[in-house]
Amino acid sequence: QVRLVESGGGLVETGGSLKLSCKTTGVILSMFTGSTMTWYRRSPEKEREFVASIGSGSVRKYADSVKDRFTISRDNVKRTMYLQMNSLEPEYTAVYYCNLDYYQHSYWGQGTQVTVPS
Repeated sequence: QVRLVESGGGLVETGGSLKLSCKTTGVILSMFTGSTMTWYRRSPEKEREFVASIGSGSVRKYADSVKDRFTISRDNVKRTMYLQMNSLEPEYTAVYYCNLDYYQHSYWGQGTQVTVPS
Protein backbone atom coordinates (compact mmCIF):
# COMPACT_ATOMS: atom_id res chain seq x y z
CA GLN A 1 0.00 0.00 0.00
CA VAL A 2 1.36 3.41 -0.97
CA ARG A 3 1.75 5.93 1.83
CA LEU A 4 3.16 9.44 1.90
CA VAL A 5 4.21 10.98 5.20
CA GLU A 6 5.31 14.61 5.47
CA SER A 7 7.57 15.92 8.21
CA GLY A 8 9.79 18.89 8.98
CA GLY A 9 7.19 21.55 9.53
CA GLY A 10 7.24 23.83 12.52
CA LEU A 11 7.40 27.36 13.83
CA VAL A 12 10.10 29.57 12.36
CA GLU A 13 10.83 33.29 12.47
CA THR A 14 10.63 35.51 9.42
CA GLY A 15 13.73 35.00 7.32
CA GLY A 16 14.30 31.52 8.68
CA SER A 17 14.50 28.18 6.90
CA LEU A 18 12.84 24.79 7.08
CA LYS A 19 13.31 21.58 5.13
CA LEU A 20 10.22 19.48 4.56
CA SER A 21 10.37 15.78 3.78
CA CYS A 22 7.85 13.51 2.12
CA LYS A 23 8.70 9.89 2.82
CA THR A 24 7.00 7.33 0.62
CA THR A 25 6.46 3.66 1.39
CA GLY A 26 5.06 0.93 -0.78
CA VAL A 27 6.55 2.56 -3.90
CA ILE A 28 8.90 0.61 -6.13
CA LEU A 29 11.82 2.43 -7.72
CA SER A 30 10.41 2.58 -11.25
CA MET A 31 7.19 4.09 -9.94
CA PHE A 32 9.06 6.62 -7.82
CA THR A 33 11.37 7.78 -10.61
CA GLY A 34 8.58 7.79 -13.17
CA SER A 35 6.20 9.81 -11.05
CA THR A 36 5.57 13.50 -10.73
CA MET A 37 5.78 14.61 -7.13
CA THR A 38 4.36 17.91 -6.01
CA TRP A 39 4.17 20.11 -2.95
CA TYR A 40 0.93 21.99 -2.35
CA ARG A 41 -0.12 24.21 0.52
CA ARG A 42 -3.38 25.35 2.03
CA SER A 43 -3.99 28.21 4.43
CA PRO A 44 -7.17 29.56 6.00
CA GLU A 45 -7.07 32.46 3.55
CA LYS A 46 -6.37 30.52 0.38
CA GLU A 47 -7.50 27.43 -1.41
CA ARG A 48 -4.97 24.71 -2.04
CA GLU A 49 -2.22 26.10 -4.21
CA PHE A 50 0.67 24.66 -6.14
CA VAL A 51 4.11 25.22 -4.65
CA ALA A 52 6.62 23.11 -6.59
CA SER A 53 6.90 19.88 -8.52
CA ILE A 54 9.56 17.50 -9.71
CA GLY A 55 8.88 15.14 -12.57
CA SER A 56 10.59 12.21 -14.17
CA GLY A 57 14.00 13.31 -15.33
CA SER A 58 14.01 15.73 -12.38
CA VAL A 59 12.23 18.49 -14.29
CA ARG A 60 11.40 21.10 -11.67
CA LYS A 61 8.64 23.70 -11.62
CA TYR A 62 7.95 26.40 -9.04
CA ALA A 63 5.19 28.82 -8.21
CA ASP A 64 6.28 32.39 -8.90
CA SER A 65 5.88 33.24 -5.22
CA VAL A 66 8.55 30.75 -4.14
CA LYS A 67 11.07 30.92 -6.94
CA ASP A 68 14.58 31.67 -5.68
CA ARG A 69 13.48 30.78 -2.13
CA PHE A 70 12.43 27.12 -2.32
CA THR A 71 14.23 24.13 -3.80
CA ILE A 72 12.53 20.82 -4.52
CA SER A 73 14.51 17.60 -4.74
CA ARG A 74 14.14 13.88 -4.28
CA ASP A 75 16.26 10.94 -3.24
CA ASN A 76 15.42 7.86 -5.27
CA VAL A 77 17.20 5.49 -2.91
CA LYS A 78 15.30 6.80 0.12
CA ARG A 79 12.07 7.21 -1.88
CA THR A 80 11.77 10.64 -0.33
CA MET A 81 11.01 14.11 -1.67
CA TYR A 82 12.22 17.31 -0.06
CA LEU A 83 11.39 21.00 -0.04
CA GLN A 84 14.10 23.35 1.19
CA MET A 85 12.43 26.60 2.16
CA ASN A 86 14.55 29.70 2.76
CA SER A 87 13.75 33.31 3.56
CA LEU A 88 10.38 32.37 4.96
CA GLU A 89 7.72 35.03 5.47
CA PRO A 90 4.37 35.05 7.27
CA GLU A 91 2.53 34.61 3.95
CA TYR A 92 4.05 31.12 3.70
CA THR A 93 2.17 29.96 6.78
CA ALA A 94 0.10 26.97 5.66
CA VAL A 95 -0.28 23.23 5.81
CA TYR A 96 2.04 21.73 3.22
CA TYR A 97 1.00 18.54 1.47
CA CYS A 98 2.92 16.23 -0.81
CA ASN A 99 1.38 14.43 -3.74
CA LEU A 100 2.57 11.62 -5.98
CA ASP A 101 1.05 11.15 -9.40
CA TYR A 102 1.81 8.04 -11.44
CA TYR A 103 -0.33 7.47 -14.51
CA GLN A 104 -3.90 7.34 -13.23
CA HIS A 105 -2.88 6.97 -9.59
CA SER A 106 -2.68 9.90 -7.21
CA TYR A 107 -1.61 9.74 -3.58
CA TRP A 108 -1.54 12.35 -0.82
CA GLY A 109 0.11 12.80 2.53
CA GLN A 110 -1.59 14.11 5.63
CA GLY A 111 0.23 17.45 5.63
CA THR A 112 2.70 19.26 7.85
CA GLN A 113 2.11 22.68 9.38
CA VAL A 114 4.49 25.54 8.69
CA THR A 115 4.00 28.67 10.76
CA VAL A 116 5.84 31.95 10.29
CA PRO A 117 4.48 34.47 12.80
CA SER A 118 4.01 38.05 11.67
